[in-house]
Amino acid sequence: METSGIILAGGKGLRLGRRDKASEIVNHGRLLERVISKVNFLEQIIIVTADAEYILPELKITPTPKIVTDIYPGKGPLVGIYSGIRASDSRYNLVVACDMPFLNRELLRYMVEVTDEYDAVVLRNGDKVEPLHAVYSRDCLEPIEKMLEEGNLSVHQLLNRVKVRYVEGREMERFDPEHLSHFNINTAQDLELAQKISGERDK
Repeated sequence: METSGIILAGGKGLRLGRRDKASEIVNHGRLLERVISKVNFLEQIIIVTADAEYILPELKITPTPKIVTDIYPGKGPLVGIYSGIRASDSRYNLVVACDMPFLNRELLRYMVEVTDEYDAVVLRNGDKVEPLHAVYSRDCLEPIEKMLEEGNLSVHQLLNRVKVRYVEGREMERFDPEHLSHFNINTAQDLELAQKISGERDK
């Protein structure tokens, strides 16, 4: 199934204390490069930045990812998803955040494989839904447009308006028994923990 990868980058990073999470180093590799290495099996890679002034780290990657800016800057991840899908050549789009250092390629492949007949395939672990570890079809564009007209920016509420297939915790454990796929870096403590986990896993 033709699927593109959309990486959301350039968030405000307020809790981390600095904006440029994509350039943070985890075990000798930038966060953004780690994420790209997990989604580069897809047809196309699109990086969505929050605004035109955001400068991505230099990427030594072939082919070069497509870089786009949020259509409505400063409105959060729902607009990032919308902007990425609008820029994509594919019907289906795997969306992840740039601050997820432990994405599991096989889990991502599995989520792409079970997308058919659904508008979205979303990781859910217990009560925790991960809309930035998900696959969205182009059929989500119209519901998002309606939400934007209403001033509703909640990605979670989008899932109430489309046909969703949830990949539950037990399914995830087949590929990621440690439940690290949805680990993301928001704080300095998260970054420190990621360094520790990465060091232990790469020994």
